[in-house]
Amino acid sequence: MKQQKKVAELLLWTVLAIILGLVISFAFLPLLGVNPVESLKIMLSETFADKFSMGNILVKTTPLILTSLAFAFTYKANLYNIGAQGQFYVGCICAVAVTLQLQTKVPGPVVLITACLASMIGGGLTGFIIGFLKAKFNANEFLVSMMSTYVITYVMQLLLRTVLQESKHEYLKTDYIDNSAWLPKIINGTSVSLGIVIAVAAAIVIWFILYRTSMGYRIRVMGFNQDAAAMSGINPKTQCMLAFFISGAVAGLAGFTEINGMQHMLLTGLESDIGSYGIGIAIMANANPIGVIFAALLFGTLQVGGTALGHSTDAPASVIDVMLGFVMLFVLMSFFVRKKLEVRSMKKQKIQKGEV
Repeated sequence: MKQQKKVAELLLWTVLAIILGLVISFAFLPLLGVNPVESLKIMLSETFADKFSMGNILVKTTPLILTSLAFAFTYKANLYNIGAQGQFYVGCICAVAVTLQLQTKVPGPVVLITACLASMIGGGLTGFIIGFLKAKFNANEFLVSMMSTYVITYVMQLLLRTVLQESKHEYLKTDYIDNSAWLPKIINGTSVSLGIVIAVAAAIVIWFILYRTSMGYRIRVMGFNQDAAAMSGINPKTQCMLAFFISGAVAGLAGFTEINGMQHMLLTGLESDIGSYGIGIAIMANANPIGVIFAALLFGTLQVGGTALGHSTDAPASVIDVMLGFVMLFVLMSFFVRKKLEVRSMKKQKIQKGEV
């Protein structure tokens, strides 16, 4: 009962913070020369105008769920995977390379399964390297994971200039993959593919691992207190490498859903903000895998609405980042205020009991 009350309070604080963040962000629109009332009307009317527009929300939401899950999983172990962007790119590289090699040789479903596994293994091994460096040499996982993204980005650009470049060698992109290797569309008249189902299923699986398995219990215990975990027989180094492997695999899966479900090719600069958005979404959801689904849906809606606003008004493209930034700021502030109130309440209870 007490746990349910805490969850309800957290949800209420988060919702209020999101609403306040949106209100403040719209209040700042006049500084960009945009009428806030008209902007709201445009965003609502354009975003939910038809099935295709609403489908775009799910398209945007799909990789956001997975990259935010990647951060959330390590966060539960008190580790910070800032390199989901790089692991996403590794997943993209593996997916497109495997697909282009196999699409004319084996049936489409086999190509999809193989590309999916390759993406997850590629992303997982990338994450594992970060976890290994942390476990073996106590390297700062924050810096190592962040810098790995730059390395992987340059490797991807090298591949797009050489072995993966399209047949005419004119652009920094790959050839289009054959439509037999596309993820099936699940809503007619939209671009929504099976990727959204995969993303939601991944969130449920990650929740199950964290809260219903001994592995998840060990990871969460390590997140609470690493020394206590070690004293109770849990090997923090093993859990660190395992957490980063699973985290990287989920981020790599995002690359598969983007290549085989949406883009159908790999090009330089693809979804260059997906990793940073994922971190924000995970924080907004308090690293809860189920909460991540709804937080990612909000981000996807704001992205589609912000794009519509940019097309219909003189608002700059950065208006989307302004809105998302204010929402994130107020969510973080709500966590801080809630923690302060909890500490004050605990002190008051101790005083009343005569413990202080």
